[in-house]
Amino acid sequence: MAGLEFYLDEMPGETRAVVTQNGDIHTLYIERDSDRPENRLGTQLVGRVVRVEPGLKAAFIDTGAGEPFGFMSLPKAVHLTEGQKVRVQVTAEIRESKGPALKYLGEEQGDVRILSAGPCVAEILRDMAGGQTIITGLQAVEMSFQAEEEVRSTSVIRSEVGLDLAIQRTRALIAVDIDYAPLPGRDSRKGREAVNRFGLNEAARQLRLKHWGGIIAIDLAGVAFQVDSILNLAKAVFAGWNGVAVGPLSRLGLLQISVPWTYTPLDERLAHKDTAMLDSLRRLHHAILSDRATPVYELVCGPEFGKKLAPFVYALGPRARLVANGPSGQFIIRQG
Repeated sequence: MAGLEFYLDEMPGETRAVVTQNGDIHTLYIERDSDRPENRLGTQLVGRVVRVEPGLKAAFIDTGAGEPFGFMSLPKAVHLTEGQKVRVQVTAEIRESKGPALKYLGEEQGDVRILSAGPCVAEILRDMAGGQTIITGLQAVEMSFQAEEEVRSTSVIRSEVGLDLAIQRTRALIAVDIDYAPLPGRDSRKGREAVNRFGLNEAARQLRLKHWGGIIAIDLAGVAFQVDSILNLAKAVFAGWNGVAVGPLSRLGLLQISVPWTYTPLDERLAHKDTAMLDSLRRLHHAILSDRATPVYELVCGPEFGKKLAPFVYALGPRARLVANGPSGQFIIRQG
C-alpha cells in the first residue's frame, strides 16, 4: 500500500510499533516485558485440559500462564477429558477477565510448554514493512506518543469531508455514530454518501488502531438508505479483514458488523497499573534524545517505583538518572 511509514519505539520495559498511511495512524502495537508469551497471538503450545463444557462444546485449557485459562471451542469429532494434553494455537489474546482464545490442533504428550512463540512486535513490524525503512529514535518516540493519544480519543472530526464520528466500547458491543460536521459555506447534509463512505473507512481505521472486535453497531448519517449500496460499501471497506461478517442494515440506518477479536484491546493495555510508570520512562527517553546538550536528565518518582524503574533507567545510559524520593504516585522529568 502506498504512503505507508513504519516506526519502532524500543524502550526498556516496553516496545511499540506504529504504522501510518498518508499521515494517518493505522496501527499501534504494544508489547511489555511483563507479557506472557503463552498469551501471544499465534503462539503454539501444549496445554492441559482443565475443564470440559459439553453444553458449550468447549474446554478450558491451562497454557502455563495461570488463570484465566484459555478457552477452546471443540471440533465436532473431538472429545477430550480432564487432564489430557492437547496442541493448541492462540487465535485471540486475553481481554477483560477472559483468557486467550485457542484453536485445537491435535492431541499431545508431555509437559505443558511453548512449542513456538507468536511473533513479537518488532517481528510483526518487520514483516509488514518488507524491505521498507523502519524509523527509530526520536521520531518513533514522538509517533508513539501521538498514537497513544489517538487510541484514547473517542471522537474524530474531519471538517474537510464533513465527518463527525464518535466511537465507544461498551460491555456488549462497539457503538459507532457517523454524523455531519459543519462545512464552511455549504450544507454538509447534502453530502450524505460521501460522509458515510469516509465514516465507514474511519470506523475501520479506529477499530484496527484500538484492536477492538465483536459486534460493531454503526449508526449511519441520514435515513432511507439503499440497502445493497450500503452493504456493498461496507464489504469493500472491510474486504481485507479475516472473519468479518457485514449486515444487516436496519431501515433507520443502523449497520451491524462482526469483527473477530485478535490482540488485547489497547484501552485495556493503557489502563494497566504500569502505564504511567512506563510513560514516564518514555518521556525521560524523549528528553535525552531531543536535548543532546544537557548532561543528565533525572526521573523523579516515589520510593514505591524505585526498585522496578531502576534497571530500566540504567538501560537508557549514563545520561539517565533515577531519583526515588519524590512524591508518591508522581513522575517528574527534570534536568540533573
